[in-house]
Amino acid sequence: MKKLNIGILGLGTVGGGTYDILVKNKDIIQKRTGVTIEVVKILDLRKRPGVDESLFTDEPDEVLNNPEVDLIVETLGGIQPASSFMLQAMKHGKHVVTANKAAVAATYEELQKTAAENNVRFLFEASVGGGIPVLTAIQNALAGNNFLEVMGIVNGTTNYILTKMTEEGADYADVLKDAQAKGFAEADPTADVEGIDVANKLCILIALLFDKYIAPTDIPTTGISKITGDDIAAAAAEGCKIKLIAHATLKDGQVVCSVAPEKIPDSHPLAGVSNEFNAVYITGDMVDEVMFYGKGAGALPTGSAIVGDIISVAKEL
Repeated sequence: MKKLNIGILGLGTVGGGTYDILVKNKDIIQKRTGVTIEVVKILDLRKRPGVDESLFTDEPDEVLNNPEVDLIVETLGGIQPASSFMLQAMKHGKHVVTANKAAVAATYEELQKTAAENNVRFLFEASVGGGIPVLTAIQNALAGNNFLEVMGIVNGTTNYILTKMTEEGADYADVLKDAQAKGFAEADPTADVEGIDVANKLCILIALLFDKYIAPTDIPTTGISKITGDDIAAAAAEGCKIKLIAHATLKDGQVVCSVAPEKIPDSHPLAGVSNEFNAVYITGDMVDEVMFYGKGAGALPTGSAIVGDIISVAKEL
């Protein structure tokens, strides 16, 4: 039986979830792929109980340049050194799978070019929507469409805050503190509440849907930090809910895009997406309107998408 050896960069929440899935569901993955998939090296300063300590290293080259490693899972987060590590891995003939939306969005074109030049796969399903398989669908099942529009709720933190403000009449600052206490929001929530995280994800969606790269910094972006109870009430009076929407439309061959709080009619499927859940609503010229819904973050949902990409590579063996 063929074997696919994995190196993981960062065994934090998402990397740990990926490792757990590969171990717990090893037999079923092997049955479905005909390939034995094994983690052989982990770059992380912290050891983790239950994981063989001999797998850990604090030297990137022991993973990136390791001839025994066939595929790199990058779950470090941030643009650097993650982007450089992924590029280095590809240049050494290794496939790369990542959940890192910031790195993918910032260096999308270089990552894609490097993968093609080195005849390796670069997969990033988990970078948008966590466990929702929307990017795979865009590139496969829906690939016969000319895409016309995408609307997405792709940040669980902001959706949780807006849901609580809408359903409970809670104040923004109070809900943010609650979200931080429950682990839905970071200690520094700027990337989430100011829409930066959503802009990264919209950049990736635009690249795949419209074959056009628009840097996240070039996407007009407004967050939710200035949304008030009065705004929520005014929207409700119009039969709408306020949601932070990643929005891109193809008009006369040009992509018009934004990240901003929008009034979504209660009758629209996105209006019913609550709390930390995500959804991506796509319009194609043939399929018409489709929506992908599910958990947009978390160790196992995001790990599920990463493992799906690993399996895609394994099947090609």
